Amino acid sequence: MSDQIRVRVADYAVARGSTVIATLGLGSCVAIALYDAGARVGGLAHVLLPSESMSRDRGNRAKFPSTAVPLLLEEMEKLGAQGPFTAKLAGGASMFGALLPAGGINMGLRNVESARRALTQAGVAIVAQDIGGGYGRSVFLHVADGRVVIKSLANGEHVL
Repeated sequence: MSDQIRVRVADYAVARGSTVIATLGLGSCVAIALYDAGARVGGLAHVLLPSESMSRDRGNRAKFPSTAVPLLLEEMEKLGAQGPFTAKLAGGASMFGALLPAGGINMGLRNVESARRALTQAGVAIVAQDIGGGYGRSVFLHVADGRVVIKSLANGEHVL
């Protein structure tokens, strides 16, 4: 049986071996899963906001894609990861889309765009994603092989 590490909102974890890193109840937030297949090292961040300008408290690097991606890479390298790294994204739902005024801010979409930008800047390719929609998800990164299992009431279970 593998160990499981639970990642909460604006948090992250890195691991190697047979660990599963999970984040539950992802709505407009985005899970960024990074993986180094050669080293079998993975990392998962549950980012809350698209940019630091949207928060008074900017000290938590896991809260924003622009700081979470470098943080994950640094911590993964401490466990022996050297790259190439790949990324899988999940979340970014529009949980309350019907309540948004026309032209209103879709936080989920903004989180996804910010995550993509941060990964591009870090030179990490996005190889799979399960984003958008109007439903929540739970995300499970299996560090042994890089599988990301997505579970949701609306869409069942599938593997990225």
